[in-house]
Amino acid sequence: MAQTVALMVAEKPSLALSLAKILSGGAGLSSRKGSNGACSVHEWSGRFRGENVHFKMTSVCGHVMTCDFPPKYNNWDKVDPVELFLAETLKKEATEKLHMPQFLAKEGRGADYLILWLDCDKEGENICFEVIDCIKPVMRKRTGQTIFRAKFSAITDRDIKDAMTKLVAPNKDESLSVDARQELDLRVGCAFTRFQTKFFQVYLFHSHF
Repeated sequence: MAQTVALMVAEKPSLALSLAKILSGGAGLSSRKGSNGACSVHEWSGRFRGENVHFKMTSVCGHVMTCDFPPKYNNWDKVDPVELFLAETLKKEATEKLHMPQFLAKEGRGADYLILWLDCDKEGENICFEVIDCIKPVMRKRTGQTIFRAKFSAITDRDIKDAMTKLVAPNKDESLSVDARQELDLRVGCAFTRFQTKFFQVYLFHSHF
């Protein structure tokens, strides 16, 4: 029978190490460099939900994905800024050189549980679902809840161990509110920048003649 695996994901590498030290108590903790070269994976054995479990703690480096327009909207001369308010958008890797989706999928393959230790704010909730999108498809299929969210306010033994006993479900509504804000920022920011640039190009041209 395959060993039960619980993968934990924090928001940055330094936090992942701190959490691993607290949750493992330092006993049997081993660390290795992740395949993307930016994140480490810390491993130990313990108990979770009445089972003997192999824990793996790793991290992301902030947002995994970002919101952008398809390439066809990149030509400032051919695309009217007004079009950007109705243009389609897409999600792409926030930092392509980190290969974060591939890294998360590799570490999450065959995991039984996913425990998310992202920052306890709306941005953190949004990153939770970016991580879930990368890992859930490759997790082992089990009945019951398999994805959990840790809520904590300080990196202390007491707070972290207490959070581990009070895991909740990730909040999809908070995540969607961040998606909406990111899309709004993209549309307004790009449209205004392009309009302003074109305006001054015309203004400066006529001011010289």
